[in-house]
Amino acid sequence: MKKRLTVLAASCAVGLALSSTSSTAHADAMELTSDAPTSQLLDHLPDVVPGEIVVDIRDDLSDADIERLGNDFHIALRDNSPNVKHDGNIAVADVDSSRLEEIISRLVKDPRVEAAEPVIIARALFTPNDPKFGEQWHMTRVGAERAWEYACGQGVTVAVVDTGIACYDGDGFAKGTDLAGTACVRGYNFVGNNEMAADDQGHGTHVAGTIAQTTNNGVGVAGLAHCAKLMPVKVLSKQGWGTMANVAEGIRWAADHGAQIINLSLGAPIKSKVVANAVKHAYDNGVVIVAAAGNSGKSVGYPAAYPEVIAVSATDRNDKIAWFSSRGPEVAIGAPGVAVTQQTICDAGKNKCEQWGVFSGTSMASPHVAAAAALLVGQGVTSPDAVRDVLQATANLQDDKNLFGAGILDAGKAVTHTHFAHTAVRLLVLLGLAYVVARQIKKKGGAVERGAGKIVGALLAGVGLLPILPLLGVPPRAGSLRWLTELAMRPVGEWDLLLLPSMHRWLLLASAAPTFFLTVFLFGSRRLRGALGGYALGSAALCVQLALSGETLFAMGPFMLRVFCALNAALSFWVARMALDAKRT
Repeated sequence: MKKRLTVLAASCAVGLALSSTSSTAHADAMELTSDAPTSQLLDHLPDVVPGEIVVDIRDDLSDADIERLGNDFHIALRDNSPNVKHDGNIAVADVDSSRLEEIISRLVKDPRVEAAEPVIIARALFTPNDPKFGEQWHMTRVGAERAWEYACGQGVTVAVVDTGIACYDGDGFAKGTDLAGTACVRGYNFVGNNEMAADDQGHGTHVAGTIAQTTNNGVGVAGLAHCAKLMPVKVLSKQGWGTMANVAEGIRWAADHGAQIINLSLGAPIKSKVVANAVKHAYDNGVVIVAAAGNSGKSVGYPAAYPEVIAVSATDRNDKIAWFSSRGPEVAIGAPGVAVTQQTICDAGKNKCEQWGVFSGTSMASPHVAAAAALLVGQGVTSPDAVRDVLQATANLQDDKNLFGAGILDAGKAVTHTHFAHTAVRLLVLLGLAYVVARQIKKKGGAVERGAGKIVGALLAGVGLLPILPLLGVPPRAGSLRWLTELAMRPVGEWDLLLLPSMHRWLLLASAAPTFFLTVFLFGSRRLRGALGGYALGSAALCVQLALSGETLFAMGPFMLRVFCALNAALSFWVARMALDAKRT
């Protein structure tokens, strides 16, 4: 443990690269080379906390079992976050530095322990740069204007595990800042062990703004997924650093409290089994995890390098890799990370001012991808693997995969592709099923119900009443009524994505259940039976599309998703067959 480890996390611990930064800062930045540490401001800090270890204890152990474990090793294990009820069982202990390696090597062999390691320091990945005012070139580069025609992250919660967010003013959320129109949900402060996860450093607010800054309000700058909700999870201190123990707990807390996406604009050069376990926990719970690749100019750091994480490198306005950006086969995608303009705080703990910082770093690249993921989740691509696949498939290709992964993020292309792919497949399946139903009814001497009701019902359940609204430019101009346009653009089976997102993984609306519910009330009416038949047919088409794409996170897993959808498609088709037969009494 005596070996000095180069820190790939860059931080804005002492000063932020705001527009008011002096020319001296610019000169300092220009003197850095790819072989130099990216954060000279924090070089005096160690990479681990001396004399402390973190122990990831098996989740099923009781407090008494944990106490016995500590007694067996002659160490006092204390809960890393005593005020939080969670299943992580992450504990820390003070140990004699001379015995640190010995105790860790014994702990990892104990069956009661999942991981044990030194308390590693994580730092916010920020690289100071010469400040620039001007247009948010990075938003245009990722296709924000195009994306907003189709999605804005409605119904999605993104956790920013960082230095906190300027969401607080007194006892309320998001008052007195440009984030005032951005919804913040309850978060947690793992540095202070309380629920006030306010930003006292600036990095977290800058990152959060790129994700969900209030947009089209005539103030400041824009955020890519501005309809999404932000969850502030503070794991980094006022100085811009924290422990991997807190990072692990922050990831677990966010996953267990409703976050669908977690952004990690932080990192360290050392593997952490504790963090790896937390990442796996979040991933297994269906959370999309996005992280900054690092600012070392060398290999990708952690947690970005873990396979469950979408690692993001940083690019400039010329689509070139940033000199500081970490690189390697773990990079999944590149995104703008040089001279990124966004709101930050102007003074520690005071959030009422409007400061527009121009920051650089993979910290700034990662939230672009997290926001694009939020747009896709809001469109119904809720499986973490599917989100990664869509982002990579629609990225603008570059030559070197070690630098850019699949290419540079194009959020506009990602959401446009998703909207039209979903609509086209559902419509084609709907037409095919309608043809089959008509053939079956006529073959048995029946007649198909006439009237517009069946068309309205089929559109409502299958593709949405008005899926062409984006082509008319309506959604981004609807203001506070955007949620209504989103409902009109999508089938009933996806309405819970907006209204009750935590329930969508059970696909209660994207099933035969609403069809059978409507059958009770509509089947007996000759005037409404056609609408019922159309709805049942549309529901079947939606289920078929969900089964074919496999993009939806389902509570019982991907295999059962297809079984569930196939069964419900068959049941809905059966109802449609009966309801659309005009001669049935």
